[in-house]
Amino acid sequence: MVTVISYDQRQSEEGKEFYTLTIQGGIEVVQSQNGKLYMTARKMSIPATFDKQGCEMVLGKELPGEIKKVDCESYKYTNKETGEIITLSHSYEYVAEEKQKEELSSFPDALTFTVPEEVGVNV
Repeated sequence: MVTVISYDQRQSEEGKEFYTLTIQGGIEVVQSQNGKLYMTARKMSIPATFDKQGCEMVLGKELPGEIKKVDCESYKYTNKETGEIITLSHSYEYVAEEKQKEELSSFPDALTFTVPEEVGVNV
């Protein structure tokens, strides 16, 4: 599950204003480059067709799915708090629960099996 935690008003390259919702996944434990463990939660912004009032109405709502880390072309990112510029080669993507089920159901047929009748499975 992911939770809508905030929203922002943005402007497209064409100058049109729109809103994005910030969603956050569950808590996870991650190991830093220096070997220490810390807790975090994946966050990302997703465009919305809602107006400001619509965005306010969905704050705190939970959606089925998860935020996955995906590889992408390298890009520069500036940490807003420290000003440090780093190079990243990943981004985050929201995967709805239905999409997860589709991925699971796309396993090859070789992984399916049938139980012989003589095994006596009660359903």
